[in-house]
Amino acid sequence: MKQRLLIIEDNEQNFYMMRFLLEKSGFEVIGAGDGKEGIEKALDTNPQAILLDIQLPEMDGYAVAAELTKHDELNGVPIIAVTSYAMVGDRERVLAAGATGYIEKPIDPETFVAEIVRYLPASQTDPEG
Repeated sequence: MKQRLLIIEDNEQNFYMMRFLLEKSGFEVIGAGDGKEGIEKALDTNPQAILLDIQLPEMDGYAVAAELTKHDELNGVPIIAVTSYAMVGDRERVLAAGATGYIEKPIDPETFVAEIVRYLPASQTDPEG
């Protein structure tokens, strides 16, 4: 069974690139275009990790991360911020909101999958399960 990852990202090009790299490495990818949809899909699909853009319409990634951490069924699911926010304090702010990790955009296609895998629990590092 493939490992399922949820990407909450409103930019189609960014979503496409992440999905392509992850699916090529054997992951199942589910997408959501905004925070509200992302929270619903996280609760409905039981992902092994959530990749979260911070600059989302209506509900920003900080609010999404904080909301996701309120749900016991998502306890232990890594939330990885994938964002162009790279100013001093941005990393700390997103981690304080509940994210487990932080990856800056633009993503590096050569290292992106390895960066994601390092946030997965050791028992889940094989995409095929």
